[in-house]
Amino acid sequence: MPIISSTVMLQKAREHHYAVAAFNVHTLEMLQAVVDAATEMESPLIIQSTVGTVRHLGAKYLVEAATVAANQSSIPIALHLDHCTEFNLIIECIRAGYTSVMIDASMHPYEDNVAITSKVMEIANAAGVNVEAELGKVGGVEDDIVVDEQDALLADPEECLQFVKQTGVLTLAPAIGTAHGIYKGDPHIDFERIEKIAALVDIPLVLHGGSGIPAEQVKRAVALGMSKMNVATELRIAFSDAIKQIFDENPSENDPRKYMIPAKEAVKQLAMQKIGLCGSAGKAGVLQ
Repeated sequence: MPIISSTVMLQKAREHHYAVAAFNVHTLEMLQAVVDAATEMESPLIIQSTVGTVRHLGAKYLVEAATVAANQSSIPIALHLDHCTEFNLIIECIRAGYTSVMIDASMHPYEDNVAITSKVMEIANAAGVNVEAELGKVGGVEDDIVVDEQDALLADPEECLQFVKQTGVLTLAPAIGTAHGIYKGDPHIDFERIEKIAALVDIPLVLHGGSGIPAEQVKRAVALGMSKMNVATELRIAFSDAIKQIFDENPSENDPRKYMIPAKEAVKQLAMQKIGLCGSAGKAGVLQ
């Protein structure tokens, strides 16, 4: 099947109380690894790319790679642009064939966030593309977006409801205490806030900063209403560490296949763990 919009995929996840893992990939091997993991576990999948990865590889290359993966696979796959602040790049990715985009205007005042998100919604709706937006500020680093810990703001539940009504956005990433990157200690997730937001809004919620969250906290967040979990940093670390190990053992190695194959396997194994935590294994057929 072709790559699909994540709209129905995430609505089904919300309805059936599981989450879809969304993996940020930076190479073809990483993309193949997460597809292999999701296929083996019969799980729906969201492949994500950051703005930096789009600039590095090109939107059309990423769309074609994801399309080949989807056509060769038996699972539903969506392709998502993560944390984009640039309207023109969002349009470029939609035209290239992305099926989901995130407009991150959370650094702006509330009314500006509403206006910018609404503008993206107009374009994306016409193309049948899912739109994700952020309310509050998730801490940490995502590509060139840096939010210091003291600047991270938690989303207000009532404001989330108002934001969804005003913008018509299809997926919402509320700041609830997670952060991008690897946590220095246990994350301080506001589970009561998740529950309140999920009770007020009727669209899927997204858990950003999914790398390094303890397993039980992930399961609890999903049970309370998170329908999508983003994983990026942990994948990069697993991929890079596997390559480093090969060069530690054989510094003269010059065959990319010798280090890319174990790197790909490391990403696959980690992706399978995350899919297990999300509870989406065996849910590939839910959309059918």
